[in-house]
Amino acid sequence: MNEFSKEQLNFLKGQKKHRRIVNISRVLILFSFLFLWEFSANVGWIDSFIFSSPSKIALCFWEMVTDRSIFLHIGVTLYETIISFILVILISVLAAVCLWFSKKLSEILDPYLVVLNSLPKSALAPLLIVWLGANRMTIIVAGMSVAIFGSILSLYTNFITVDPGKIKLIYTLQGSRLQALTKVVLPHSLPAIISNMKVNIGLCLVGVIIGEFLAARNGLGYLIIYSSQVFS
Repeated sequence: MNEFSKEQLNFLKGQKKHRRIVNISRVLILFSFLFLWEFSANVGWIDSFIFSSPSKIALCFWEMVTDRSIFLHIGVTLYETIISFILVILISVLAAVCLWFSKKLSEILDPYLVVLNSLPKSALAPLLIVWLGANRMTIIVAGMSVAIFGSILSLYTNFITVDPGKIKLIYTLQGSRLQALTKVVLPHSLPAIISNMKVNIGLCLVGVIIGEFLAARNGLGYLIIYSSQVFS
């Protein structure tokens, strides 16, 4: 078994020290912010009725835990977010594949996708309620609308930037376009798909919350709106 050299041990110690400093700094920043917030509310620097305080938030959260109402709202929002996230991933991958297969189709739809992606998604929520009604499907669609167009554009852009030499090699070996997709494009784009998933889960949550602001009787979005109306 090889022993570590002195330089390697010093390097590892430096890495451990760096991670420890980073973790401690993160915790200190969080607790400093919470302390300043609580102190400001208690001494009257800020209006605790408007801005609340960490202690009041913790007390309210504990009351909702004891009566189990918080679990209902979290469960509803989590369910709607997961459904919209799964649909966004499936639809965006399939759409990007279709655009990659047909250059003419991609040229036709590209400006529409860009415009749809640039639309303010919060403005679509009232229209979705009119079109689909105030139900759970509307909230799921609202969650999808925030992420889906950007996801399609991002994945398609990644598909067409795959090394053309590798695709040409597939065709030289008498491979089909489907084989180029499955053997080169999709494996090469897997990191991009995973990166899209990381972004889309947050965007879907934002979209679901926006939908719950307007068309829900439970969920975290409904809870936020209700609490802001009664200042609780």
